[in-house]
Amino acid sequence: MPDRRTLVVIGHGMVGHRLVATLVERGATAEWDIVVLGEEPRPAYDRVAMSSLFTGATPADLTLVEPGFFDGVGLTLCTGETAAGIDREAKTVTSSAGRVVAYDALVLATGSVPFVPPIENRDSPGCFVYRTIDDIEAITAYAAGRRCGAVIGGGLLGLEAANALRSLGLETHVLEFAPRLMPVQLDEAGGGVLRRHIEALGVKVHTDARTRSVRVDAVTGDVDGLVFDGADDLDVDMVVFSAGIRPRDDLARDAGLDRHERGGVLVDEGCRTSDPDIFAIGECAVAVGRIWGLVSPGYQMARVAADRLLGGDASFLGADLSTKLKLLGVDVASIGDAHGAAAGAESIVFSDASTGVYKKLVLGAPVSGSRLVIGAVLVGDATGYATIAQLAKGDITGPEHAWDLILPERAGAPGAGATSVVGSLASAATVCSCNNVTRGAISQAITNGGLTEVGQVKACTKAGTGCGACVSVVTELLHIELRAAGVEVRAHLCEHFAYSRQELFDIVRVRGYRSFAALVADHGSGRGCDICKPAVASMLASLGNGYILDGEQASLQDTNDHFLANIQKDGTYSVVPRVPGGEIAPEQLIAMGQVAQEFGLYTKITGGQRIDLFGAQVHQLPVIWARLAEVGLESGHAYGKALRTVKSCVGSTWCRYGVQDSTSLAIQLELRYRGLRAPHKIKCAVSGCARECAEAQGKDVGVIATDKGWNLYVGGNGGLRPAHAQLLAEDLDTETLMRYIDRFLIYYVRTADRLERTATWMAKLDGGVDHVRAVVIDDCLGLSDELEAAMAHHVATYECEWQATLADPARMAHFRTFVNADVPDPNVVFITERGQPRPARPAEKELLPR
Repeated sequence: MPDRRTLVVIGHGMVGHRLVATLVERGATAEWDIVVLGEEPRPAYDRVAMSSLFTGATPADLTLVEPGFFDGVGLTLCTGETAAGIDREAKTVTSSAGRVVAYDALVLATGSVPFVPPIENRDSPGCFVYRTIDDIEAITAYAAGRRCGAVIGGGLLGLEAANALRSLGLETHVLEFAPRLMPVQLDEAGGGVLRRHIEALGVKVHTDARTRSVRVDAVTGDVDGLVFDGADDLDVDMVVFSAGIRPRDDLARDAGLDRHERGGVLVDEGCRTSDPDIFAIGECAVAVGRIWGLVSPGYQMARVAADRLLGGDASFLGADLSTKLKLLGVDVASIGDAHGAAAGAESIVFSDASTGVYKKLVLGAPVSGSRLVIGAVLVGDATGYATIAQLAKGDITGPEHAWDLILPERAGAPGAGATSVVGSLASAATVCSCNNVTRGAISQAITNGGLTEVGQVKACTKAGTGCGACVSVVTELLHIELRAAGVEVRAHLCEHFAYSRQELFDIVRVRGYRSFAALVADHGSGRGCDICKPAVASMLASLGNGYILDGEQASLQDTNDHFLANIQKDGTYSVVPRVPGGEIAPEQLIAMGQVAQEFGLYTKITGGQRIDLFGAQVHQLPVIWARLAEVGLESGHAYGKALRTVKSCVGSTWCRYGVQDSTSLAIQLELRYRGLRAPHKIKCAVSGCARECAEAQGKDVGVIATDKGWNLYVGGNGGLRPAHAQLLAEDLDTETLMRYIDRFLIYYVRTADRLERTATWMAKLDGGVDHVRAVVIDDCLGLSDELEAAMAHHVATYECEWQATLADPARMAHFRTFVNADVPDPNVVFITERGQPRPARPAEKELLPR
């Protein structure tokens, strides 16, 4: 048996651990002893997900090390221990603890350090970097009792840090030296759209910001401001530096290894340094002439180094730097040649200011009469990322008209996620860049392993287990292979639940679950995501009808539900009391006017016959609702995926054409279905005659009076895909009408997909409106009694969420602008237009007196 060799790995971050895990998977411990020196006090963790620590995650949730991993033979992990020096002649590493380890091969995975600009007082108390869990814990501790914080750096990590300060309740400023945010990834227009999104959340953005020094308090020495060249000082209580990274190459320098003139350890295509026994991977290495500052290229280097250590000839020849992430709730993606730097490149741009969506597709120079996609910028909507990224790599053939990849869906257009596009992936095309998994490997695993679920594909191939950007393509490939094999494809809610929304709803309903944690423990995996958490929250609310901000439910809610109000573009909220049938008492009108006047709110009659009060801050919401509740007004659920309104005309009471009392019926319906949580918002209407003044045929549930009773229409809606409602039944008496609506709504709530309006849901049903008629009227499934009982339970247990909030001091405590101070949000500024207040735009704020 040959003598065992020793590999020393310096650094136990994400890339260092990926190297070790790859070696273990390939059986390297049969001949290698692997010693890992990790500087931090904990094993490797997912640094990309650190921001989740501000939304309930714990450090243990982020770990990348499986329990018992380092208990295996030949593996040693030394945490809290750095490498103090390398003796290349003796081939030893000396640690900070005095440990001397002899090596046969050495891998530097030391990563990078945050770049802190050389400004005066940058080391003062109150100055931080945003790089490790320890950094986050220090920032959190210092922020307690502080008012305002600034982040120097408007790149990826800088915006993550800004979100952290904002979540800690601080007034937040982002300072970027360049003329736009994320200058490496985004063009000027994309950076501008991102800026508007971020400023709408109350974060103040300063571009072209040249910070000269940190200002400190003369007595305490703590940070109390920032000083700029050519601009006024900024009063802040703490500063977070996130202005880029620098390779951590001090060990390599001291050991005499070749380095790049701008820093970083030079390596060849096999990730070897100038010493053939020493490798360098990740952000400390300069490969193919540059530093690759993303985790995916680092993982590729780890695979190459592992292969070379085991006698292979794998090479690192560069990597795709496309990125997709969510910054302060905004989808942002940069793909390939995002700036169109290639010769002959041209761009197609789609920009929708009303929705804050910006998409740019970069096409290369014409080749044989056609132009290939070589890059893209996506802000506000990144749904086409996976497909466009594959196109930019040349792995698949694009649609006939490239603009279909970024334009909103239209009839006949394949769309960015169309099966025909993903299905054209070549076998050798890389689907998962993080783990170097090809389409061929995925297809083979599905076919040979009999895989039927995305989770199985991920476990078998590792595709989608890195950054996660390729999961949508992996899912589509699984569906393609299953259909080809004649297997029924099941639409799972997300990777954490192997069930459709309808199946999961039935599990929750039948087994009586009342918490997400219990549901995911029994029927899912992981911690959940932005898809399944709100979906399950809706299910729990639909079935339990309880207060949605109690206990665990609060963390599952969407932004609007979180404060029981609709958030607006400037970070304030709207107050929309329910006005059934548009009928409102004089004292209620007076109370709403007084509230609007006292709190300086903008007032507007909505399209749903309600009065909307805009501009309320979080801490004002309970005070406003207390005043409105005194005159009998309750929540209109404008913030929820629930019944919004039942619009009506005046009907036979006033109108000379009216044949039925539409107003009374509208009030009955709205009071019956108020608060009903659903996959999407629900809008209804009642028209008193065939003249259709309430536009009932454009609603999810529409009722039109006849001289014999009521005609019932279902499945209509406006929005991006307007649809006319379809006639379900004619000349119904009121009791039968309401019974059919009960059945229809509960059947929709139980069986529709998440965020699916009734029109889309009905279009997908086999038989469409005929199927609905068979279920609702003919009771073909034998569900009528059950559906009616479910609605009766909802009606019997309904409670206005705002009235429940006002009655409970503990619940009232949730409505604070800042967790550590009872002060108003200083970022909210109004000016007067048309005699009413409206939010000031950023440029207008600059002109206001300070």
